[in-house]
Amino acid sequence: MKKISVVTIARNEEQNIAACIASAKGWADEHIVVDDFSSDRTVEIAKSNGAAVFQRHMDIEGAHRNWAYQRARNEWVLSLDADEEVTPELKNEISAAIESDEFVVYNIPLRTYIGNYWVKYGGWYPGRKDRLFKKSEFKYEEVGVHPRVFYKGRCGRLNSDIIHKGYDDFAELFRGLNGQTTLEAQKWFDEKRKIGFWTISWKTIDRFFRAYVRKKGYKDGMVGFVVALNGALYQIFSYAKYWELKKQKNPTN
Repeated sequence: MKKISVVTIARNEEQNIAACIASAKGWADEHIVVDDFSSDRTVEIAKSNGAAVFQRHMDIEGAHRNWAYQRARNEWVLSLDADEEVTPELKNEISAAIESDEFVVYNIPLRTYIGNYWVKYGGWYPGRKDRLFKKSEFKYEEVGVHPRVFYKGRCGRLNSDIIHKGYDDFAELFRGLNGQTTLEAQKWFDEKRKIGFWTISWKTIDRFFRAYVRKKGYKDGMVGFVVALNGALYQIFSYAKYWELKKQKNPTN
């Protein structure tokens, strides 16, 4: 039977890390936590629950993840964030999948929660991501936000979920929006993208209606409305910060 390593990126995750590690305990051959110098008890809790801990500053997300996966001693790696857990059904499915050489990557559905509410619509579920892979055939694009994945071979699909305890409440969702849009704006600026106000206005409106109407976010009630609004605000906040960066470089334009 082939062995698997679970690798988790963490920073100030003392509330989540124990449950994350426990969900894979006794099944994974090892659990590695790469900690971005947390100021809370993340490292202490991870070690006390049997994880191997490395520390590295998160500089560029893609590069940080690639470095973390290379710490694994096994070829097969499951990338599991600190606020995520493996279900028993998924563990069984993964164990069977990695015995085959048909695929080098598998994408897995994420069941994301805001508080105790499972967000089923608006494009959030199944929210598949490439999380199980052969580390020698897989790498992230080394950019700071939304890095793409590259691999040599074929990608398969698993059906059981990763449980993602995404946000405690709406306040945490909106705090995340602020940090993510700062990184997105910097990416646009670094890539010298040409983005205009009217283009981004259309994208903002389109993002809301796609999530709320076409992807049936309205079925999630108030949560669905907030999720759709959050997606729309991502566009306009990113643009505002991008505009600001351009003005700082060329004040006369």
